[in-house]
Amino acid sequence: MDLYHKEADTVDWGGEADYSGYEWFKDPPPPRQEASAYSPLCFDGDADATTDNYVPQPGVIEQNEAFDFALKSAPNVLYARFKQFGQLGVLAWCSEFSELIDALKLLGVDGNMFVSTRTQALKTCEEILRLKLDIEMQIIVMYLSSQIARLRRFLDSDRQWDDYPKPQFPLDYMDFGRER
Repeated sequence: MDLYHKEADTVDWGGEADYSGYEWFKDPPPPRQEASAYSPLCFDGDADATTDNYVPQPGVIEQNEAFDFALKSAPNVLYARFKQFGQLGVLAWCSEFSELIDALKLLGVDGNMFVSTRTQALKTCEEILRLKLDIEMQIIVMYLSSQIARLRRFLDSDRQWDDYPKPQFPLDYMDFGRER
């Protein structure tokens, strides 16, 4: 079968449609409504957002409060895991943080993330990166940075951050082939 040719020609035996008596855009457009300050995912007071006053479902408030608590605790939990288990504790925490990010993304996509939860998530990312963790395995540093970048991209995709740790790979590559 030839993918670029039709099997049969298309023939339209009908005449041109007559739209002469039709009145286009007869009904006036609906009135514009101002965005509510409490609308979910209405971060900067978008003027073109058309929603009524947002009344969250009963479980949404509890969800946002739980996320707020988890996000406020995240830097302390990470530091405690590092002190207790070292670099592998950071690696394990990154896996748990990834699950938290997935749940936050689901909350946001469903339109149930509060502005305060978003603000706390961005603040948490900054606090995590300010922690003084002596991580020598660069793959763990890169994994932690990628998780934070993933959350930041979801929350504020237009902004660029430059506070990520710089990888510290060995630069003296000429010494790798020599015997010591």
